[in-house]
Amino acid sequence: MLAHLPPMSHALEVSVVIPCKNEKDNLAFLIDEVGSALAGRPFELIIVDDGSDDGTDQLLQAYSIERPWLRHIRHEKSCGQSNAVRTGLLHAQGEFIATLDGDGQNDPAFFPQMIDALKAGGPDHALAAGQRMKRTDGFVKKYGSRLANSIRQSLLKDNTRDSGCGLKVIRRQVFLNLPFFEAWHRFLPALVVREGLKVVHIDVIDRGRSHGTSKYGIFDRLWVGILDLLGVYWLRKRRKKIPVIKEISLTDQNGPET
Repeated sequence: MLAHLPPMSHALEVSVVIPCKNEKDNLAFLIDEVGSALAGRPFELIIVDDGSDDGTDQLLQAYSIERPWLRHIRHEKSCGQSNAVRTGLLHAQGEFIATLDGDGQNDPAFFPQMIDALKAGGPDHALAAGQRMKRTDGFVKKYGSRLANSIRQSLLKDNTRDSGCGLKVIRRQVFLNLPFFEAWHRFLPALVVREGLKVVHIDVIDRGRSHGTSKYGIFDRLWVGILDLLGVYWLRKRRKKIPVIKEISLTDQNGPET
């Protein structure tokens, strides 16, 4: 599949990827929030419809008529959020990949700040990760997430308070080089640090869900993701050295011509 990747478009600064399953009512306002947040910037919005059966396809068809930056990619059957994120990445053409959940709880208004933070940091700053303030989730999910993040941080040491926040911006080429596995999007800070690159943390506002209920399992509960956590810990430990690479030209090798 990688051999058939679309080339990065120099005209596109950012590709926004939203994985979703049966989130038609939330997409109805989220799509235009993305458009407003990135107005004036060259961007595309890729909705990865993970086997929805609630009329999401009709909504996207209608919206795309007046929004040429909107793209609809569909999984015939639901393959899970991780695969939906990866599908969006493999079809994206922007220099940066911005992700958010399709439930409307992530506010895309933070994207410009996150993109600008990566640009200001330079090429070694690969990921801007949202950190949710004043979580709106229920007691069980909120405190389960807090426990899971505490254990994750003690093992992975990625200096990230809230790895599960859907608001992230990452350099496309870095994202393509990261190992794929189920729930990889939850471990992006640790995987980026593993590459010797830096993470910028941005405080963001968590919103309540306007419509529907969660369509994917609640990863934030510790035991669901324990195998993934141990797997990423192993990956971190197996990366012993990060080479410093420099291309040597013939002029450098032979010295200046006389």
